[in-house]
Amino acid sequence: MKCDKNWMLLYAVTDRAWTGKMSLYEQVEAALKNGVTCVQLREKELDEETFLKEAMEIGRLCREYHVPFIINDNVEIAVKCGADGIHVGQEDMVASDVRSRVGDSMIIGVSAHTVEEAVEAVKNGADYLGLGSVFNTSTKLDVDNMSAEMLRAICDAVDVPTVAIGGISEKNIMQLQGSGVDGVAVVSAIFAAEDPGKAAAGLLALAKEMVEGNE
Repeated sequence: MKCDKNWMLLYAVTDRAWTGKMSLYEQVEAALKNGVTCVQLREKELDEETFLKEAMEIGRLCREYHVPFIINDNVEIAVKCGADGIHVGQEDMVASDVRSRVGDSMIIGVSAHTVEEAVEAVKNGADYLGLGSVFNTSTKLDVDNMSAEMLRAICDAVDVPTVAIGGISEKNIMQLQGSGVDGVAVVSAIFAAEDPGKAAAGLLALAKEMVEGNE
């Protein structure tokens, strides 16, 4: 499956660290109602049974809104729940190995931090790339920030959609204008917000403005 670059515009990556007043399902639904263009379910602590149940529920929700549903890292869960895609990091499976397990219909996203990693990922079958961390983030503490020059170099070097990730918020998103990315992936900017729906709507407007400035 080829990845539509428009899916990258506002890509929401879940984090249950901020559930409380709202369940993760309610947070995702609020974000979907307000324009997120892709949802990645990221669960590092859940057992397989609970993860699969959640993936089935949120996958159905995404289909209702006609938004691609991606699973982070766990190929087995992605296949079992019928996800639209799987996202893997540099420390996980190579994209070509993922492809052999999920078939041709599933989108494969790969994290990349250098031009070399990006080109290799695309050569191995990545349909899109996640690039970062572009700003300081509490989600990934072991990654150096990607320079604006590196971000532009990667976007120039590949012909698949790209999404910037890492510490992106309404305050800094416009700094990515001119980088060539097709959109932004956000975690806390939506899921840590008191009103995830309002946060998503605000970020969507800014993401559109940012991307238009790349053209």
